[in-house]
Amino acid sequence: MTSPTARKTPIAAEHVATARRCDGRRRRLLALGLAAAGTAWLSGCERGQPDETAAGTTPGTGATVLTALIWAPDWAEEMQRVADAFSREHPQIQVALQFMIGNSVEENLKPKAATNSLPDIVSVNPNPYGATLADQGLLSDMGQCAAWGNLPEALQADWISPDHRHFGIPTGIATTLIYYNIDLFERAGIGALPTDFDAFIATGLALKQAGLTPLALSGGFPNMLANGPFSHGFANNIVAGIPDWRARIANGTLPLDSPAGAGIFARLRQLVDHDLLQPDFMQAGYDDTLRLFADGRAAMTFQGSWAAGSLMRARNQRVGVFAPPWNDRGQAPVPVIGSETGFAIAQRGSEQSRQAARQFIDYLYGRGMPIWQSKRQNIPPLRKLGEEVAGDRALFALVERLAQQGTGPGLYYSYLPTNTIERLHGLLQAVLFGKMAPADAAHLLHDSISEQARSDNK
Repeated sequence: MTSPTARKTPIAAEHVATARRCDGRRRRLLALGLAAAGTAWLSGCERGQPDETAAGTTPGTGATVLTALIWAPDWAEEMQRVADAFSREHPQIQVALQFMIGNSVEENLKPKAATNSLPDIVSVNPNPYGATLADQGLLSDMGQCAAWGNLPEALQADWISPDHRHFGIPTGIATTLIYYNIDLFERAGIGALPTDFDAFIATGLALKQAGLTPLALSGGFPNMLANGPFSHGFANNIVAGIPDWRARIANGTLPLDSPAGAGIFARLRQLVDHDLLQPDFMQAGYDDTLRLFADGRAAMTFQGSWAAGSLMRARNQRVGVFAPPWNDRGQAPVPVIGSETGFAIAQRGSEQSRQAARQFIDYLYGRGMPIWQSKRQNIPPLRKLGEEVAGDRALFALVERLAQQGTGPGLYYSYLPTNTIERLHGLLQAVLFGKMAPADAAHLLHDSISEQARSDNK
């Protein structure tokens, strides 16, 4: 088996072509998928029993032990409960969970992929790096799973590599939103939600004038700075004016060392300059920000659709949600919508372990789904949503409307080169902390993308 460091498959052009073809169709089909009703429990991959004599068994028990490395920053307990419930129903299969740490999925995967030592089940993102792992033979094809067949076609397009491998299944439809405390907005006399960035700043200033903390932001967890302010800044400043932006990332010519590129970082910095953030924003991690908002100590937070379970029920407060108005006045906002981080199966194990992993994946999206989705209350990535699916229907409807607005990018992890993802995290924190000018950050981001294109390190 060849590792990613030993053979670098030139996938950029094919991946860009695939993404470009699917962009418009993705928005239409996402909307159709969200509007559907009814949920089917999945069992299509659960065919037969594993061969107890194959590799991957526990000596003396005959049980297959699956190793799993999972990105679940706020639902690790629920993931463990799913694994325990699965093993009770399938006593011949045990799942040994380990949870990713750090700021990205990719930084957890890279050392293991380089040594061809990926666990049986891993979290992965729908980006060129994940596609490369699949096309290099490190990830198994997921097309045999019933869970794959129940994805809307638009989401499937995010997870098909240039060599047509089905390399992952997302945990949900992903976007980032502004969650807001309705009672605190009323206390500040705010009667209308902002629809452009200037109006957003004005809203924040009105909340501050009322003695409130306007916005909770996770400065200590740059993943959310990138998912939130960067992704929407990139969509409105870059994607809106450069139709072939994907191709330009691939060939390293995307002009981010420009006023538009600097503007992405400048808007993040404006949140600090106008004193709209909590006092310890640079030390605030993911959970800190969720608690701050849930306790009613901040009027807004910039968070993902995957955090709805923690935020929409915030201490029984009235909570609303609106699309981040990172657009200029008079310009329509560009929607940011795509796939959440998903699950993949490693190819390196035995066929027995891969079959057992497929059984677990289908259980995760079938009988196990209520265990984790009732906590997260995210938007399930399934063709059909039944009344029993937990979640706020107003949020579901908002994301459906966003999906109908037209072509836009997904979140940053779905299009930036993997090494650029890590570089971006530091740039965002440096700008937020006042250690780097927005124009300098934009120039360094431009250089990183250009360098990755030259090295074909996706």
